[in-house]
Amino acid sequence: MVFMQHPFVINDQHILEIGGVDAVTLAKKYGTPLFVYDVGIIRENAKSFVNAFETLGVKAQVAYASKAFSSVAMLQVAKQEKLSLDVVSRGELHTALKAEFPADRIHLHGNNKSYEEISMAVAHNIGCIVVDNFHEIALLDAVLKEQGKQMDVLLRVTPGIEAHTHDYILTGNEDSKFGFDIANGQAEEAFRLVKDSEVIRMKGLHCHIGSQIFETDGFLMAVSRLFELVKSWHHTYNYAPEVLNVGGGFGIRYTENDEPLPLSEYIHALVSRIKTEAEAASIAMPEIWIEPGRSIVGNAAVTLYTIGSVKEIPGVRKYVAVDGGMTDNLRPALYKAVYEAKLANRADEEAIETVSIAGKCCESGDMLIWDIDLPKAEAGDLLAVFSTGAYGYAMANNYNRFGRPAVVFVENGVDKLVVKREEAEELTRLDLSYE
Repeated sequence: MVFMQHPFVINDQHILEIGGVDAVTLAKKYGTPLFVYDVGIIRENAKSFVNAFETLGVKAQVAYASKAFSSVAMLQVAKQEKLSLDVVSRGELHTALKAEFPADRIHLHGNNKSYEEISMAVAHNIGCIVVDNFHEIALLDAVLKEQGKQMDVLLRVTPGIEAHTHDYILTGNEDSKFGFDIANGQAEEAFRLVKDSEVIRMKGLHCHIGSQIFETDGFLMAVSRLFELVKSWHHTYNYAPEVLNVGGGFGIRYTENDEPLPLSEYIHALVSRIKTEAEAASIAMPEIWIEPGRSIVGNAAVTLYTIGSVKEIPGVRKYVAVDGGMTDNLRPALYKAVYEAKLANRADEEAIETVSIAGKCCESGDMLIWDIDLPKAEAGDLLAVFSTGAYGYAMANNYNRFGRPAVVFVENGVDKLVVKREEAEELTRLDLSYE
């Protein structure tokens, strides 16, 4: 039986299945909390983007935003699916190199790239750096001269579009730590600096308007704003961008209130608008880059927890505690993210009570889900929380000295451990004695 709200199955034993393996088996084998990714869903999401561009006959790069979830195994899957890669730190770049990800398809982001990060990127001949500020232009210029190399860059600009999921607001948008503002002339100044550099090659423009976006309007407004800049530069400097990177932010379903578009629909709308704008500007169609992260891995994972204590406050609330919490999913505490869940071992049983799912950290704010309808939950039951594939493990932490969970990939009925559970001894690995 297919569980219609999420891309998983409830089998004949009434147990949730992920990638063809039942959740109870996975929990017994690997313990909990446990991140379980259905690799088939990751591949399907990636192909939705790649195939949309191929169908339209448009040159493009789909760069997986590895901040959503970075591990050697994940980047190997991204490589297999012919994706490019967005990294934002030495650690993410190191992981990419360890996964033997093609360096020419790696793009380095970040609002405060260090000398070490830029030097590492240049030394490994990555494909592109997305330049974010004036300090970085000078630093990159110096590093390239130091190593005797050249580098392609995109200028990250703020197009004056602020996306609030369903609302798109034209703003000055100057109050952002990211990018060069168009309205105040910083983007123009940055362009002139890069254009005049002997070692930095101006490949194109980049923008990002937000996350969890369920419509195309904001993206299309941003494209039109970018082309106002492109037209100006084409007229003044005879410049036309090779690449236009419109970022990511394509929404996914967390709860029944979320109504994301099919992933290919975003691409069709973007390509149509960029073609129209390029023709109006009398320039060649640029290569289109996007940076999906959440929309590739978000709905592909389930976090499995074992239920422990149950506390009922008559007339107030019933708390059901699990063996994880804000150490493996910081999003609810950080910005009130909302999730859906089921008892994985009794997945099709009727819900009869409203409870709240509490984590085990020593924080009253460590609540995974407020007010969810479930069957009567007891100690030892297995809880599955859906759509935890993005920014769950990536934000995992050691508060209260809890170890980070294991991660398992499942594909076609075969499960494989891809990130080991962090054990207690490893938590003191970097500690030094004071005696």
